Amino acid sequence: MRENTQNLNVYEHEIPVGSRLYFGKSAKVKREIEQKASEILTDEGFSEMVTPFFSYHQHLSVNATQLLRFSDHANHQISLRADSTVDVVRIALRRLKSDKGKKWFYIQPVFRYPSSEIYQIGAELIGESDLSISLKIVAKLLGELGLKPVLQVSNIEIPHTICEILNLSIDVFERGQIEQILAQDVDWLNRLALLKSPEEIDEVSKIVPKELVKPLTNLKELAKASEYENLRIVPLYYSKMRYYDKLFFRFLSQNSILAGGGNYEIDGAQSSGFAVYTDALIEQLID
Repeated sequence: MRENTQNLNVYEHEIPVGSRLYFGKSAKVKREIEQKASEILTDEGFSEMVTPFFSYHQHLSVNATQLLRFSDHANHQISLRADSTVDVVRIALRRLKSDKGKKWFYIQPVFRYPSSEIYQIGAELIGESDLSISLKIVAKLLGELGLKPVLQVSNIEIPHTICEILNLSIDVFERGQIEQILAQDVDWLNRLALLKSPEEIDEVSKIVPKELVKPLTNLKELAKASEYENLRIVPLYYSKMRYYDKLFFRFLSQNSILAGGGNYEIDGAQSSGFAVYTDALIEQLID
């Protein structure tokens, strides 16, 4: 009994690796970020939703190895919320069943194995596939917080199409194994890997297989619609979030991902949405 008590005392004031503690300045900055985001999203016509901590469909969003899983009252497997998108969309479509309120936002953490807390501000535009709307909302929030990160735009269709053309596994793109991609020694693929600006897309489109022309054109249109100066085209990027299937964007600063979003289809609804990573923003603003 004495040994167990001693072990407990060791961790009496410890914080598990990956969990979050906010106090003083960091707590104040966190509250200000969330308040600013709430005001912007409300002005843009979004309604707020808070989803349960527990979920049955998290495997649709992230790899099962990242889930914290256990059983419910009927011994069915559930997990702690590791992502909010699927739950928000399904609650809106199946439980609320309203033609109104197709724009929802949420301010809540997600949890990943073994003990990671990730605070997010997210939004879903159900039935809206114009990703530039989400992109501009995030850019507005970051701008009002005094941040000017790099914007990267991608199209998840491009890696999938390349895999079909060259008979590659999508794992190559998911793991970011650019050396294995370039080892294919295909001229048009090498040109895609070096592509950085919207202006270069027209030239590259002349030499890529016809299946890639439309995805590249859609990528160019998103880049131009963003009206964002500090922009990079990253056509070979692949998101690990399972539901994103077309256009995608990320805001990055000092090797930190501040926000990301993209197109997806859930339960037949072509939609779009984004997540702003509160913890990364707090670090940027305090630094």
